[in-house]
Amino acid sequence: MNIHGLKLFYQVATTGSFTKAAEILRISQPAVSSQIKRFEHEIGVQLFKQQGRGVVLTEFGEALAEKAQNLIALEHHIETFIEEYRLAKAGNLHIVATYLPANFLIPKWAAHFKAVNEHVNLMITTTNTKDAFEQLIHYKADIAIYGGGMSERPKEIEWEELYEDELWFVVSPTHRYAHQNITLVEMFQEPFIMREEGSSMREHLFSLCQTYQVKPPNIALQFNGINETIRSVMAGYGANFISSLAVREYVENGQLARVYVKDIHAIKHKIAICTRNNEKHNLLVQKFIETIKSSPI
Repeated sequence: MNIHGLKLFYQVATTGSFTKAAEILRISQPAVSSQIKRFEHEIGVQLFKQQGRGVVLTEFGEALAEKAQNLIALEHHIETFIEEYRLAKAGNLHIVATYLPANFLIPKWAAHFKAVNEHVNLMITTTNTKDAFEQLIHYKADIAIYGGGMSERPKEIEWEELYEDELWFVVSPTHRYAHQNITLVEMFQEPFIMREEGSSMREHLFSLCQTYQVKPPNIALQFNGINETIRSVMAGYGANFISSLAVREYVENGQLARVYVKDIHAIKHKIAICTRNNEKHNLLVQKFIETIKSSPI
């Protein structure tokens, strides 16, 4: 297959225009049209169809553009890998993290890393578990820092555990269950404030329901961030199931209170460094991982 033709097709597909693609590539519009026709002939499938005065992707064209996106990302990753290896102390490092490590661990690690690697451009994205692994697998990130359970780990990911944290039920200090020992059924009769679907903490909560055959609680409020959920519980409404790493300080200073659930063993939450399987790390990735390991949690 003609990779140049595929990349040219992807440029037209993403811009939605032969003319715009020609401008970006600095070649003539007829040259773009000619090469696209040659590529269609080579693969034996039509990629564009006429619509009014313009063209749109065929159903196959849309599917191919989605596949081509992964190839373009991989090509960019390889180019960056070569450049960063050559320069060693400069370049870009893309880190994707789930909300817990992004809020409570990465700021410290990033500061330590930048102190000795000032010319490296750190780009940090905070997202949920599913998207974090997707970005890593499809070469949109170099490292993923994950907080969650082992069961969520995709087979394409190499996993190095850093830390194991307890999950706590917490409420406002004025809540009737503050500092109390209650049953899981009683706990789940309370309205819960949680992160969105796809977050590891929410998955832990519903996994607990299945394990102990208890009806799931009502998720009365839903936020995209950890801090919002914590603040809402502090305000006096509902309960939260969350990593002790995120709320320990608030519990110790009396802004939140733990609820102790009878007959439930300590539930653990893992913090891990995730990279792609069987891939040699470039120097910047190696340096950042070394920074993480040398920094106390």
